[in-house]
Amino acid sequence: MQFFIPMNPPTATAQEKQSTMRGAKRCFYKNARLQKAEDTLTWALTPHVPQEPLCGPVALSVTWLYPSSPAHPHGQWKTTRPDTDNLDKMLKDIMTRLHFWRDDAQVCDERILKIWSDRPGLFIRMDELAMNSGLE
Repeated sequence: MQFFIPMNPPTATAQEKQSTMRGAKRCFYKNARLQKAEDTLTWALTPHVPQEPLCGPVALSVTWLYPSSPAHPHGQWKTTRPDTDNLDKMLKDIMTRLHFWRDDAQVCDERILKIWSDRPGLFIRMDELAMNSGLE
């Protein structure tokens, strides 16, 4: 399964959660920027939810395509923030909530790219893997 979502990818990540103390208990919350990023991704992913969640091991490839500019020409690697691991944490959490799979722990093979592009968006590919990795 693969699809492309034309959009300006969010730059807010799961690492931006905030915390406060309520008595002796620490409580975490999402600031408005993070909530907007999650809402945007949820809205964009919803039309692509499979009829049944993937149930075995999954290979996930995600390409984050950010809008190019004179300073960042089309096709160049995006070496600035946000970090790929933080981007994909939020994405996989949303995909889990939407039931692309049962649990994001099923993602056993992962590739994450960030590129400046004349066609910004998010390209996602998921493949079910054989139960045996082939390493013997």
